[in-house]
Amino acid sequence: MQLAKREKYLIFLAVIVIVLALVIQLAIMPFVEKKEQYNNKATANQKNLQEMVRLRQEYLVLQQGSEVLAQRLSGRPKSFTLFSFLEKAAGDAGVKENIKSMKPSASTGKGPFKESLVEMKLERITLGQMVGYLKLIESPDMLVSIKRISIQSNKKETQYLDAILQVLTFTE
Repeated sequence: MQLAKREKYLIFLAVIVIVLALVIQLAIMPFVEKKEQYNNKATANQKNLQEMVRLRQEYLVLQQGSEVLAQRLSGRPKSFTLFSFLEKAAGDAGVKENIKSMKPSASTGKGPFKESLVEMKLERITLGQMVGYLKLIESPDMLVSIKRISIQSNKKETQYLDAILQVLTFTE
């Protein structure tokens, strides 16, 4: 079978196109895909590294805070209990007779420090008494803070307040 010169050129051109397509498909495309995969992995690893650096800094800050907390706890008297601290402060503020109830909660938390909570209900106190008592119990030196507070008017005598306090401290 004889082919014309023009047909031979077309067949030769088709073979060249097919060979080029195979070279691109089998040699160049896998290389480009691998390069993209490596770039994506490098970007992901860089983000992971940045996250690890951020977490390390956060850990160091928390560790420093933990050391400060341990130092403050060691400066507190060994006989310190939150319950007795609140009771003494209530006597000093003149609200001891207004305490309806005090419920200590079990210590919670993981690690070297545990939270100790006392829930107090105070009835028929004035605003001045409340402020004075809050000043006495909110003590950074003793690591005592108010976690939650609920204040409302007394239902029978509106010039007085009723309050529920959740007071928190840390123990070792």
